[in-house]
Amino acid sequence: MRLLPRSSAIVGLLIAAYWAPAAEPPGAEWAYSSFKRPAVPALPDPKSHATNEIDRFLLTALAEHKLAFAPEADRRTLIRRAYFDLIGLPPTPEQVEAFVADKSPDAYEKLVDKLLAAPQYGERQAIFWLDLVRFAETDGFKADDPRPLAWRYRDYVIKSFNTDKPFDRFVKEQLAGDELYPDDSDATVATGFLRHYPDEYNAVNLEQRRYEIITDITDTTSAAFLALTSGCARCHDHKYDPITQKDYFRLQAFFAGYWPTESPLISSKDRAEYEKKLAAWETKTADVRAAIAAIEDPYRKKESNRQRGRFPDEYVSLVDIPFESRTPLQRQLAAMVEKQVYVRGDVSKSLKPAEKEQMEVLKARLAELSKEKPTEPVRAMAMTDLATPPTTKLFKRGNWQKPGDELVPGFLSAIDDRDADTKPLGVSSGRRSALANWVASKDNPLTARVIVNRIWQQRFGAGLVRTSSDFGVTGDRPTHPELLNWLASELTVKDWSLKHIHRLIVLSSAYRQGTHGTHAGEKVDPENKLLWQFPRRRLDGETLRDAMLAVSGQLNPKAGGPSVFPELPPELQKSAGAQWKVSADVAERNRRSVYVFVKRNLRYPLFALFDAPDRNETCARRFVTTTAPQALTMLNDSIVIGFGKALADRVTKEVGADREKFIDRAFYLTTGRPATSEENAAMLAFLTRHKGTASEAATDLCHALLNLSEFLYID
Repeated sequence: MRLLPRSSAIVGLLIAAYWAPAAEPPGAEWAYSSFKRPAVPALPDPKSHATNEIDRFLLTALAEHKLAFAPEADRRTLIRRAYFDLIGLPPTPEQVEAFVADKSPDAYEKLVDKLLAAPQYGERQAIFWLDLVRFAETDGFKADDPRPLAWRYRDYVIKSFNTDKPFDRFVKEQLAGDELYPDDSDATVATGFLRHYPDEYNAVNLEQRRYEIITDITDTTSAAFLALTSGCARCHDHKYDPITQKDYFRLQAFFAGYWPTESPLISSKDRAEYEKKLAAWETKTADVRAAIAAIEDPYRKKESNRQRGRFPDEYVSLVDIPFESRTPLQRQLAAMVEKQVYVRGDVSKSLKPAEKEQMEVLKARLAELSKEKPTEPVRAMAMTDLATPPTTKLFKRGNWQKPGDELVPGFLSAIDDRDADTKPLGVSSGRRSALANWVASKDNPLTARVIVNRIWQQRFGAGLVRTSSDFGVTGDRPTHPELLNWLASELTVKDWSLKHIHRLIVLSSAYRQGTHGTHAGEKVDPENKLLWQFPRRRLDGETLRDAMLAVSGQLNPKAGGPSVFPELPPELQKSAGAQWKVSADVAERNRRSVYVFVKRNLRYPLFALFDAPDRNETCARRFVTTTAPQALTMLNDSIVIGFGKALADRVTKEVGADREKFIDRAFYLTTGRPATSEENAAMLAFLTRHKGTASEAATDLCHALLNLSEFLYID
């Protein structure tokens, strides 16, 4: 259909308006300006209760609207809230009673310190970070192949939170641990952050795939550490934020030399010794290995030739060029080809009978010699760089086929308009260390603000900036800008200690409030942005599963190691097949949810149902949905019913057949408080009129308790 001339003009104007540089709205500069430590305000009302500086900022804002904090929550509510928030598990009845009975003035402070020191603290806090960095243990896309070593990064994150690693060091290790701390195995594992991109490894258009990989790394880095939507500047200058297209590709240039590796976790000295011993063993076994290769290679070559046919000559020919003679870009592209055309699997099924007999003799000989082979070092999925990276060009409209001016690594012009001073570090380019030092600097106006805002979001359900990965113009303004700046300053002053910020928030009067404020608050601030009451929150899928495991007495506290595969609902297990091989050991299946295998194309159903992301891209905040399938799953799913049965078995074992004791214990385990007389009567009546066996009645009651809002929500 031909547009009328007038319509064409309108369309042209709309297109021009979209692509034209946008005028910067007022207030856009707040996030890019350096922050100074603001003065803590005086209490607006001497009668107001302020535990620490956080309360003074909040009470000042509340007073402007003639509001105040809600009364403090009771002790049973407080301990349950602190336990779930800090370690992601419910307190036992005994822990609740001990806290309620502790009349010392610092009872709550002691509780918080105990939880911050618990090993479960890191397991809980890791969930938020793993969402943010799109951690997964498979490639994604159609093949969705496993990444067997990815779990080491998850353990690194847990360990870092538990040891309260300074956040600036945490940032530097993930962006450039191999360059900055080459003999620190944790720092090597940390670079796994740069490996979590979804990878369509069997793609044929390799230059496009390479561009997609470094684009993902760039976008995730800027979102996770700086809360910037820099990806909007890939095709044109950012329409709202002061990020130019040149800025974007200067950032991308830091990652241009990316080189994925499965790095040995040993020191340089130990590595040299290992390689020396390995070389000696290879010399000794050269004849045997050559004989094996002579039999297998024709079959491998046949399959490799078939795979080579998938690629254009310009790509497949790269593997025939010696590594030393390849350009930096050719090295990266050739590595992508080699991953597909070099057949390294078992070819024994293709061998002829005589060849199989020969192979048995040769492999037996090699197995005998392998006793002398040095032990293979533990390895991690990591990232390093080529010493000389490929050039970076500004792609017109973001199209990799339309390269423009060549660019060198540089920082955001709105903050620090200069090229990075880079120099090679060892076998790496040194580019990422320049970026890491800039991002983790206390002078960077974004990094400290972003992470304290994320911690605030964890504690209250929403950040002081509610768009926690978008500090730009289209994101929300801070509800309490001075408090945000004070917390950012406090973080850097206290050696970037995240536990210090968690402790400040959890000890504040704001955090200790009850969930029932005043009607005036509902009128003036219906979204509770001023925090005139504590926001009630539902458990996420991981915490819900952990809580059901804990109260039913099945939770395995084992920490770290390869991920586990708990059972799936029968109908899904049937279709999943080999993609989800359930862990044979029941105890392994019952480990904490942070250790459940993260498969991009098959999220664990309970987590997905309760809003867990698929980890294909960074997720800064899980938005809570309320859907019918959630309730139906909690009521009908065989796994949830199994938790109810396990809880009933536990309680029966602990208190015997006495119905009243059974009710009291089961209710206390799930809610953290004794039942009222009315609740007791209702549960006793249910058990009495139940038509099934005593065991079935107990299971149904416990299953019902797992469906209580009081179990599913944190007050």
